Amino acid sequence: MSLQPQVKIEVISKYQKQPGDTASPEVQVALISTRLEQLKDHFAKNPKDHHSRRGLLKLVGRRKRLLKYLDRTSHASYKNLISELGIRK
Repeated sequence: MSLQPQVKIEVISKYQKQPGDTASPEVQVALISTRLEQLKDHFAKNPKDHHSRRGLLKLVGRRKRLLKYLDRTSHASYKNLISELGIRK
């Protein structure tokens, strides 16, 4: 299950630092968070889908590593991103 192209373009345009930026940690974390929200809805309808649950856990781990990197390199950007996405307390 992937993001629809229109949703992906909206997320990228909101979190990119400069035009054409798709590889910055902020954009990657935002895309992964959007995909995790879709998977959350999927698991509400399909609670026994264990194969997709493994993919969900891999995405959570990737997002965690990206957030850790962002925290080390730019703490202000990290704080701003987690407050916008609402993923941490």
